[in-house]
Amino acid sequence: MTTVPTPHRTPLRRLSQGSLFRLSRSGAYPDAPHGLGFLEPALSELLDEVETLHTNIEGLRGLSNALGTFNESFASWLYVMNMNALTTDWPQAPTDASYELAARRAEEDALAAMAALKAAQASPPPPEPAVDQTHVTSELGNDTTFAANTTATTSNTNASGQPAKGITKKKGKPKMTVREKRERALAIDKVISALPLEFRGNDPKLRSHAETVIEGLLDREGRGVGILELVKPDVSQARVNKCLIALVNRKIVRKDNSTGVVLYHWQGLPT
Repeated sequence: MTTVPTPHRTPLRRLSQGSLFRLSRSGAYPDAPHGLGFLEPALSELLDEVETLHTNIEGLRGLSNALGTFNESFASWLYVMNMNALTTDWPQAPTDASYELAARRAEEDALAAMAALKAAQASPPPPEPAVDQTHVTSELGNDTTFAANTTATTSNTNASGQPAKGITKKKGKPKMTVREKRERALAIDKVISALPLEFRGNDPKLRSHAETVIEGLLDREGRGVGILELVKPDVSQARVNKCLIALVNRKIVRKDNSTGVVLYHWQGLPT
């Protein structure tokens, strides 16, 4: 007689301590109607968990709204910047030609400074004044002294008996008072404000050169000034010429070449 094999059966899972089926069989609430008293603690726990879930979902919703607002604002800002870049011209922005011009000007300034330094080194030093040693005999004794006096400053008579002529010293620039310096600075600032934008822009060296040229013209006000009189070791002739062209165009300086020599006359700001 053949035996029939027992079919495989899945073993029953152990009931958890908090399952509804476990609570219904525990008999903890025998007085509850219809035997449903076990649902009360389970539903209380479910209510607490649902409230916690609701709070978390509200927090996620608030975070989503904040991110949405930020994304919209940031996208608007990027759009505005893009439109601004497409519709606004920047004429003062430097280009490749600007950098080449700046390098060429720096090279010209360096060459001019080197030439001025070589010229200063090549010029012979001024001769030392001759010293006249006069033999002086004291009337009170026989002591003899030697006094060294320069011929140009202390000698009263020469060999022929006529008074010696002293060496004329070049008069220096008169010193200005604090008030005059302040007024001069204000006048130069007004003139710079009337010049083109490049003299008032981001190149402080060009502004400094223009102030040097204007100050040189003010020091020689009342007479014509040649361009070479305004050239300094740190201000090349090309830079002086550029500043003078701007001043002539603004009618602050008058150019005169009637005598065959180009002279510049200071006129001041037009009223």
